[in-house]
Amino acid sequence: MNEDLSQESEESPAEEGVVAVRRAMRILEAFGVDDAHLTLAELSRRTGCHRSTVLRLARTLAMDDYLAQRPDGSWRLARAAGWLGACYQATFNIAEVVQPILRELSAATGESATFYVREGKQRICMARVEGPKSIRHHVRVGAALPLELGSPGRVLLAFSGEPGEPYESVRRAGYMMSLGERDAEVSSISAPVYGINWTLQGAICISGPISRLGESVLLELKEPVLAAASRLSRSLMGVRQG
Repeated sequence: MNEDLSQESEESPAEEGVVAVRRAMRILEAFGVDDAHLTLAELSRRTGCHRSTVLRLARTLAMDDYLAQRPDGSWRLARAAGWLGACYQATFNIAEVVQPILRELSAATGESATFYVREGKQRICMARVEGPKSIRHHVRVGAALPLELGSPGRVLLAFSGEPGEPYESVRRAGYMMSLGERDAEVSSISAPVYGINWTLQGAICISGPISRLGESVLLELKEPVLAAASRLSRSLMGVRQG
């Protein structure tokens, strides 16, 4: 407690204002999709701020309807917080988030990186970054491909709840590799991407000629693909990257 208060007292008024805003944002970020309400003690634990600081900031946020206090003393998100979320979803441009991560994945693996979404019984190429190698697998943005052939489509089916194999195995593994399934000369590895409330948004993959991307190479590239899927999911969920 003394450390928390001493740090506040050493800061200039301008610095105190910035720190107070950042602490208030941490309080809002402390709520997860499964948290209907949180106690003051839990908010203090999740933010790392003293209870008195959390209480002061929570009361300030409540003045403008970002938080509301329940009769039992716990806190919940209120109308203004919901309005910001609705505005974010209404104005969000997925391509602005997807493209940088695809570029990073392509640079890390040396292969083409693609983001697919499901539309009915097809998968649609929503965004793509071509790999740097002269011999590569080509897919145009907007192309519609079958769901049941190739790792991106299989991943979309698996994490949409498709029963049986190979979908049970894909769900357990968290990714899928395919070698020559849709095209005899192409192999790929894909992982699911989620959005708010863990809703499946699509599949991210790298692909290339099977002569270069055999099973052992795909396994070596699994971690960059899973890491890219995780980063993209966090971005789509609006979670701050740490």
